[in-house]
Amino acid sequence: MLQPDLAHLARDLTRIHDAVITGASPPVLPRALVRRSWDRMLRLGLDPDGANVRIVADEAELETRRRKSQLRLVVDEMRSVLLRAPDAAPFILVVTDADGVILWRDGAASARRQADELGFVEGAHWSEAKVGTNAIGTALTEEAPVQLFSAEHFEASQHPWYCSAVPVHDPHVGTLLGVVDISGPAMTLHPAVQSLVTTAVRLAEARLMIAQQEALNTLRDRMSAMLAGTSGPALVVDDAGWVAYQQGVRSRDRIEVPAADRSILIPGAGLCLPEKITGGWLLRPTGDRRASVTLRTKQDPPVLDIHSGTEPLVVPLTPRRAQILAAVTSAGAAGISAADLSQRLYGDGDHVVTVRAEVSRLRRSVGALLATRPYRWAEGVDARVE
Repeated sequence: MLQPDLAHLARDLTRIHDAVITGASPPVLPRALVRRSWDRMLRLGLDPDGANVRIVADEAELETRRRKSQLRLVVDEMRSVLLRAPDAAPFILVVTDADGVILWRDGAASARRQADELGFVEGAHWSEAKVGTNAIGTALTEEAPVQLFSAEHFEASQHPWYCSAVPVHDPHVGTLLGVVDISGPAMTLHPAVQSLVTTAVRLAEARLMIAQQEALNTLRDRMSAMLAGTSGPALVVDDAGWVAYQQGVRSRDRIEVPAADRSILIPGAGLCLPEKITGGWLLRPTGDRRASVTLRTKQDPPVLDIHSGTEPLVVPLTPRRAQILAAVTSAGAAGISAADLSQRLYGDGDHVVTVRAEVSRLRRSVGALLATRPYRWAEGVDARVE
């Protein structure tokens, strides 16, 4: 691959940037990804001259974000892959969370000093909405790899830089974990940078998969030994709900994320009360294999009464959530699809995405009592509307 004339390219991009920002006709349209991002920035009213306020998390918040991030398990390996010769490569490695907050930054001292002046520091919020078009924020918005050069950045203060960012996803469920980025002086951009970052991310995702399996194996070995000789159903899951060990129950590979104050319905065991253990949760039956729920729509606000052989649980509902549960109850064991639920709630089938989001939020309150695909009460739940 021939190396482009970077200085010439930077001048052309500056002319395009200045024309678009001032409302003039650019000599050439920016590429589609950049154009979409610039349109978002103009609608947000961000300052292209770089006067946008930098938001930097304090040390306590930064440490909390690092501790919660799965990327803490692989950041050292990414450093070893991408920063083998930091003195010879004038760039920095940046790892963010899914909010675009910089959790870790490392690399060449000269590049770090320049990044400090830009506010490109650990704890800084580097989303599009905060600092304009940049590879990290745009990669998060587009959920795709992004490389930006010079004046493709929205802020003029970022024009002396190139940035190559690739999103990192949870290899098991596909959720966005954050972004890995390499940034450096624009005139030092090498054609292989994007491939290098992509390779590092793929290695990180593979390592995350291995790490989770190792943790599940450790949890399974420990709890199977602890539960040996005991009778009765039991289920052991990690903090994300992945099943490590099961005894006398039927379960999928993953259940909803347990919470200490909410029973979970497990086929073969009935309602189980989660007990926190090191590395996950132990779930055992509460004593009743069935649950009864009563939707009380006459109250203000409406509530859902849940009885499962333990103390009754009363869940307050919004009117919309009460409507959803009433529709699910009337549908019976056959359940109701998202499209039909949209028709019931909105009078048309055009609100499927909204319906799915509303049901997802509702399930955080009632848990696995409400099954999906189609939406229905789970097996073992007796439901009625009062």
